[in-house]
Amino acid sequence: MDKRIGLQTVVFQQPPVILSHASIVGPKEGQGPLGHVFDKVLEDMYYGESTWEKAEQKVFLETMELALAKAELTSADIDYLLAGDLTNQIITANFTARSLAIPFIGLYGACSTMYESLALGAMLIDGGYARYVLVGASSHYATAERQFRYPTEQGVQRSMSAQRTVTGAGAIVLGYQGTGPRITHATIGKVIDFGQSDASDMGSAMAPAAAATLLQHLSDRQISPDCYSMIATGDLGKYGRELVVKLCEQQQVQLSSNYTDCGILIFDESQDTHAGGSGCGCSAVVTCGHLLPELEQGRLTSLLGIGTGALLSPCSSQQGETIPGIAHAVVIEAN
Repeated sequence: MDKRIGLQTVVFQQPPVILSHASIVGPKEGQGPLGHVFDKVLEDMYYGESTWEKAEQKVFLETMELALAKAELTSADIDYLLAGDLTNQIITANFTARSLAIPFIGLYGACSTMYESLALGAMLIDGGYARYVLVGASSHYATAERQFRYPTEQGVQRSMSAQRTVTGAGAIVLGYQGTGPRITHATIGKVIDFGQSDASDMGSAMAPAAAATLLQHLSDRQISPDCYSMIATGDLGKYGRELVVKLCEQQQVQLSSNYTDCGILIFDESQDTHAGGSGCGCSAVVTCGHLLPELEQGRLTSLLGIGTGALLSPCSSQQGETIPGIAHAVVIEAN
């Protein structure tokens, strides 16, 4: 238990190292303010495939392979692959694992999956169960819309609280030694449900879980938010971020300009994505393409990343269920 602090946080005695990272995004993401930081920007949403689902699988596999190549490793060097996505029964991750032939742990934390995989991957390495772990997550705007809301062909008008699911994938290679940013802490969140049931307002559904995990992390470490160069939630968007600030204020915790959200960073307001970006790929590509390079280049010294997820399904929505939220926090520090 010497690796536990507080109620929900672990501290890594041998902090795993981020050896490499890769990100591939869709055309709209490439037109956004971070378009220049990604490894590859697709020219169209199909990427030479016959379906959007196959396009997402192709993007995910290429992103994984690129991360391996950057780390100068092969699939045979990796002890575990931890990955997930949004498509039915995480088929994107499943088929990617089929191609890579790495021992596979499939994860579904909705849009929190990237940070869930980072936390679990770090635990495997710090615990001595692995030397190298490959983690990642992906999403695709069209596959998510077809599954959770309306097919894009219908042209349904979206509410202003709605977010655009990011088309893209991010992958990270974790190692037991090497140079690069280090994962030093992780806080595993609880499922929180404030009764929100509108699938067009995911930010509000996830914000209570994000605030709960953030507050617990600060309490467990007995620190204030300004101890981090940046705090970034996964995909709350404009309105979800505002709600987190208010929820923290109610607990006498003030969040300042060092708090942002990947769903806000990925798109510009001129792109008409309403409340911002969402999806498994949102925090994955922003972390891999933007935040980790900021740490590597010294513009950030520490990052508290909080992956956020809305744990709904078409089945639960059709049955009138509310939308539970989850959030997992990971501390990444510059080497």
